[in-house]
Amino acid sequence: MESTFGSILSALGAGLPVLLLQLAVTLALLVAGVFVYTRITPFDERRLVSDGNAAGGLTLGGSIVALAIPLAATLATSTVILDIVMWGLVALILQLVAFAVATLMIRDLRGQIEAGNVASAAALVGVQLGVAVINAAAMAG
Repeated sequence: MESTFGSILSALGAGLPVLLLQLAVTLALLVAGVFVYTRITPFDERRLVSDGNAAGGLTLGGSIVALAIPLAATLATSTVILDIVMWGLVALILQLVAFAVATLMIRDLRGQIEAGNVASAAALVGVQLGVAVINAAAMAG
């Protein structure tokens, strides 16, 4: 019994620092992706959310999830930090391109989101999440 418990503690001691490092790197990539996303969008998400604009909140929340999904796939399939960073950056770039393409497809997106048009926000989030799931599957190989 003691040797099994000791083995578990030993494995935890060896694996926990790796887990925490990989988690920190992936979360840093997510924060960087959200930062870039909020800079390239034609609207101010923080202001929209603080003003109670549901479309702005839906767009920001959906975008965070859409950025996180392929990062999670990268984290799940990579064991080397450099691999996580490289594929994580590729995943983020693809998601940001998906946002750019979606904005071209939805006429007057800025005006619609700022006016609180939840239907437009939902369409944008749908495109972003759809691309995120496909992106994650491609990352997982």
